[in-house]
Amino acid sequence: MKAPRPDKVRLALVISVLIGVAQTAYPADRYVPQDLGMLEQALSGIVRGFNILGEAVGGSIGSGPGKRAFLAREGSAEVIDVLPGGDSSLAHAINQLGTVVGSSNTPTSIRAFLWTRSSGIRDLGTLPGDSSSEAFGVNRHNEVVGFSSGTAGIEAVLWTSDGQIQSLGRLREGDYSRAFAINERGEIVGTSARPRDARAFLWTRSQGMENLGVLAGNSESSATSINDAGQVVGYSSGPRGTRAFLWTRTGGMEDLGTLPGGDHSRALAINERGEIVGTSGSPLGARATLWTRTGGIQDLNALIPSRTNFVLTQAVNVNDLGLILAIGHDDDHEGNYDNHESPTRVFVLVPVP
Repeated sequence: MKAPRPDKVRLALVISVLIGVAQTAYPADRYVPQDLGMLEQALSGIVRGFNILGEAVGGSIGSGPGKRAFLAREGSAEVIDVLPGGDSSLAHAINQLGTVVGSSNTPTSIRAFLWTRSSGIRDLGTLPGDSSSEAFGVNRHNEVVGFSSGTAGIEAVLWTSDGQIQSLGRLREGDYSRAFAINERGEIVGTSARPRDARAFLWTRSQGMENLGVLAGNSESSATSINDAGQVVGYSSGPRGTRAFLWTRTGGMEDLGTLPGGDHSRALAINERGEIVGTSGSPLGARATLWTRTGGIQDLNALIPSRTNFVLTQAVNVNDLGLILAIGHDDDHEGNYDNHESPTRVFVLVPVP
């Protein structure tokens, strides 16, 4: 009998553990928070990537020089090395195979990298004539997106699974462009911009780069995530502030609103079930959010047990099992709701069956 693939075995173990965790929830709770805690000693850090196995990647300031990329899973954090000659790295995305992409400095520039446990870290290179690059997204085919930069400007790029680099172009003459996410079909989203005039884009192999426009009355937009159904999320800005959006081929760009009393919102990720996570302003400060077609925009702090000592300020990713990767900080219970001096805390929110 053929042995099961390692990633499928790990996924089965993750599901088993999550069911056990969720069974500890109270009846009214939608999610049970699990504290990853890897940034508790850091006053500056970032976490962005999240895969279906519950592995998270990002970067934080440690005891050595610079910021180091990390991969966290099952209660432990693994440091990802830097490129030769560098002392700082940041991981932006991880696929279900455990391939991590991000950026690392070198003695002369910033370069996009791809990392696996078996082969370590590899410089993805730049467009001809450029000196720097960064990687922001990767799909299960190990196709990577980001940008390359040099004297000719900044341009969105695709690194194919065989290591070749391809320019994605720009929407308009004089723009700079960056690609932030890629789905399993190879569709890519990002931003093509000039000062105070950014536009979200969708790139496909058949159509090239397409302008997704802005919300009514706004002047700028940026796309942050895309699922395999081609649903795109991001945010649009203008005189009335910044609003999270959902874009579809049939419906165009839809305003997802804000929490009651809030003046801004951003959508940061969407999964295959159409669940959208991000952040919104509120009378109590920034709050992590979940948006669904049936429930609209909701404060994730209201969907977890109230007996907590922290506040969730941003939901940065959601995987296809519905697990949400969120960041927050300690709640001092003295009305100091946006306590920026508090160390960053990282949580996985496990949905209750």
